[in-house]
Amino acid sequence: MHPNPVFHTESPDRNLAWACERGFGILAVSAPDAAPMLAHVPFLLDDAGTSAHLHLVRSNPIARALQGGPLPARIAVSGPDAYVSPDWYGVPDQVPTWNYIAVHLTGRLQLLPDADLRELIDAQSAHFEDRLLPKMPWTTDKMTEGVMERMMRQIVPARLDVEAVDGTWKMNQNKADDVRLRAADGVDAFGIGTDTRLLAALMRGAGTPEKDGT
Repeated sequence: MHPNPVFHTESPDRNLAWACERGFGILAVSAPDAAPMLAHVPFLLDDAGTSAHLHLVRSNPIARALQGGPLPARIAVSGPDAYVSPDWYGVPDQVPTWNYIAVHLTGRLQLLPDADLRELIDAQSAHFEDRLLPKMPWTTDKMTEGVMERMMRQIVPARLDVEAVDGTWKMNQNKADDVRLRAADGVDAFGIGTDTRLLAALMRGAGTPEKDGT
């Protein structure tokens, strides 16, 4: 998270909505006397934003560590990001920066009973398949009998009980409106891919604080 508070003005609801929309992040867990453990995971937030359901490969070090009980954990959800050239500001004495969105869900991670796994997989697939309509949604009942059960034995369900939500929306809000908009035009013109176009649009809609910063 960027320390400048001007980049932390989005509401918890918007941060949660962004995390829910992305549905994918980096799960970080620290165990005693070990380096931080990371896993890239899809997840499903409940409507209240108080829990994120996910699954892990059974042999994942995080899954093994959780066998001893719940652990503090965080899911970092990244949004669009892009390099910003000082030349795009149109004013002197500027330096390069990187604009981005990052939302952190922090809490305690625990394993769930294996009996909860099928319901979790069905809920996750239904959530993401719904975005592909009018494609006929994929469901687990399309699997050959016995195959799904064998595959599920390789993964375990887990839940992050969300205790804190924080988000950095670094959109050059610390610049004057005309400067920020020129930077957005630069990101839009020179960025690669759809994410940079989204970032440019968000930069154009960002507010301007009273105090300038780095």
